[in-house]
Amino acid sequence: MSQHAVEANFDGLVGPTHNYAGLSWGNVASKSNVRSVSNPKEAALQGLAKMKRLADRGYVQGILPPHERPHLPTLRALGFTGSDAEILTKVAAEAPSILAAVSSASPMWTANAATVSPSADTTDHRVHFTPANLSAKFHRSIEHEVTGRALKAIFTDESYFAHHRALPSVSHFGDEGAANHTRLCSGYGEPGVELFVYGQIAFNEDAPAPVKYPARQTLEASQAIARLHGLKDRNLVFAQQNPAAIDAGVFHNDVIAVGNGNTLFYHEMAFLEEERVLADIRSRLSGAELEAVRVSSTDVPLEDAVASYLFNSQLLNTPDGMLLAVPGECREIESVSRYLDSLLASGGPITSVEVFDVKQSMRNGGGPACLRLRVVLTDDELKAINRGVILTDQLYERLTTWVEAHYRDELSQEELGDPMLLEEVRKALDELTGILGLGSIYDFQL
Repeated sequence: MSQHAVEANFDGLVGPTHNYAGLSWGNVASKSNVRSVSNPKEAALQGLAKMKRLADRGYVQGILPPHERPHLPTLRALGFTGSDAEILTKVAAEAPSILAAVSSASPMWTANAATVSPSADTTDHRVHFTPANLSAKFHRSIEHEVTGRALKAIFTDESYFAHHRALPSVSHFGDEGAANHTRLCSGYGEPGVELFVYGQIAFNEDAPAPVKYPARQTLEASQAIARLHGLKDRNLVFAQQNPAAIDAGVFHNDVIAVGNGNTLFYHEMAFLEEERVLADIRSRLSGAELEAVRVSSTDVPLEDAVASYLFNSQLLNTPDGMLLAVPGECREIESVSRYLDSLLASGGPITSVEVFDVKQSMRNGGGPACLRLRVVLTDDELKAINRGVILTDQLYERLTTWVEAHYRDELSQEELGDPMLLEEVRKALDELTGILGLGSIYDFQL
């Protein structure tokens, strides 16, 4: 039986080492701003402002904490020895690329944190979480253990929540989390259709695959998560991302498609077998007809879609239709801005567009949708979570004060080896876990 449920957004709080190292091959924005000076304080405040705007409109808004960076346990596992300060000095001199990788604030993009299946879809009627192994990129492959600890500290009650370990960290089971997963439904508390989008079939070398940039998600990983979460065929659609789109810089499906409720908003280059994918969704979606909002290359060229992150926007229910929360860049690129105006005039399911300033994140390759993990929760499940991470006016003020006290206004690549930065980060995170009521989740706390 269906229950009343809401979709909560858990945004990643931008970390104190937010910097532009250009670590993500295949992410055009990440590479184009390499070695620019970042502003961690501004980035964190922009992210908090986005959360606050949505919370003020009545959406359930949660927070996922940043990770400890630079990550000294990884450096020690790679053979660097000595005190923390000695290791940082040595790595900065001998292996600055490794230092940049273990200093990345990429956990801020919580669309990659995990794949989440609501209780309405799972056989045991619990909400299931699988942290993404993110094995395609070294700097992201070190995230899943702390991500798993954070999720368990928030979703603690085992009668409502099931937690799985990340898949094996090898390319055959490359998993990028919710960035390649979306859910379509007639209502959040109703059984839905979970759309898993993959870039390649790992065990079939003859299957279609991109040639320029790597496909980060495999069919095999998506199938494994569906098994772990106890999903049935009636709840599942597997779709291959168009290899040409990946080679154009669409490194995740959420850069070219976004879904909410019974609406799928996507570019015509999103899927390899578009008609089959839509037919499969329609045959499984119960209680509502699929609203497929297709954007043509004539209206929005693929390169403009990537540059603006039109599809890396949040699609949210409102009393009067759906709201598309877009990054400011969508109004700066003519074809995209013109399309948004025509979209609002079309009489379709998307009835309003609002601009959010997330420029610090955008310069590193992540828009509004990258910054949030969607978790559908029934009323009882919502009551069962750690409420310390739900944004309120008081928590917003406290976190703003916390950011102002602990974050730098500028951060360059050369400063990542500063032992004082590590001390600043650890002091800040130790305080943050107390503010959010998470307990000890970081290696330096254990």
